[in-house]
Amino acid sequence: MSIVLQAPPYVRAISPYIPGKPITELARQMGIPVDKIVKLASNENPLGMSPKARKAVEVALIGVNGGIERYPDQFDLIAAIAERHGVSQEQVVLGNGSNDVLDLAARVFLAPGRSAVFSKHAFAVYPLATMSAGAECIAAPAKNYGHDPAAMLAAIRPDTHVVWIANPNNPTGNFLPQAEVRAFIGKIPAHVAVVLDEAYTDYLAPADRADTVAWIKDFPNLIVTRTFSKIYGLAGLRVGYGVGRAEVIDLLNRVRQPFNLNNLALAGALAALDDHEFLARSYESNRSGMEQIVAGLKRLGLEHIPSHGNFVTFEVADAGAVNGKLLKQGVIVRPIGGYGMPNHLRVTIGLEAENRHFLEALAKSL
Repeated sequence: MSIVLQAPPYVRAISPYIPGKPITELARQMGIPVDKIVKLASNENPLGMSPKARKAVEVALIGVNGGIERYPDQFDLIAAIAERHGVSQEQVVLGNGSNDVLDLAARVFLAPGRSAVFSKHAFAVYPLATMSAGAECIAAPAKNYGHDPAAMLAAIRPDTHVVWIANPNNPTGNFLPQAEVRAFIGKIPAHVAVVLDEAYTDYLAPADRADTVAWIKDFPNLIVTRTFSKIYGLAGLRVGYGVGRAEVIDLLNRVRQPFNLNNLALAGALAALDDHEFLARSYESNRSGMEQIVAGLKRLGLEHIPSHGNFVTFEVADAGAVNGKLLKQGVIVRPIGGYGMPNHLRVTIGLEAENRHFLEALAKSL
């Protein structure tokens, strides 16, 4: 019998996560020079990384007390995040990207014979994390491509132990008002862990924001996750974190790899956390770029889903064919057929010139 068949059936049933196509891969496939390719597929910050973070990473290479030859110490970043959110350090767990924290939550609260609930068009990592723990996926019907709290509550079963919520949601960009999210969490059974994934929260308009971490005082089953991969521009360093009750975070730390963040990532994230000028610039760049792309989609007569992130999902008659034509012009966007949306493409907000290039290429591709 093949060794492959010795793996649990739930592992063999997993479809691997497919990331956005790398620039270098398209260059190899199409023979297009790297500097002629525009990648708008992975929701990265087009302004790059925080200048303060870049300097901190350079310093960390040598370090005052040793550089990357030393094992990492997470203390300073945990302390800074805890101070930022007004919680104890015991309430913060770091992850190799927020994906890592999602996986930790699944490993702690899910197992064969248990289930997890998420919205139909929610982030692909939720079913991956759920299945990797041997639990059953329950995809609740969506409402206008976004979360439907009533449908999600109805989907909860006695064996449900995790509810995944993405707000704003990826890949659709939908946003559920904070008051509705809080009311929703309040109706979820107390024995069910609620993971509130806020990877795109920094792109919300100020009027839409809320101190969701403060909700943990009222909801002991709540875990809030954040990332440095988006507005902070550190996607390649892989830094994320989760905040919850100390006893919950203690469980996540028990299954976390001891050195899941490297020295360069820790230094970069710590510096980026306080680079307020860069954050403000990134927010404004995204806001103006969103207006540019939405206006361009409207000129082309294409429907889009109103987005509260740093990307826009739009509908085309033949998404596969259009995506292929865009690739031939050196433009990488994200097909999302795997999310149950075969007639949609998702485009990341880029710089003004990148957005213009995308819209011109899209017009030729339709």
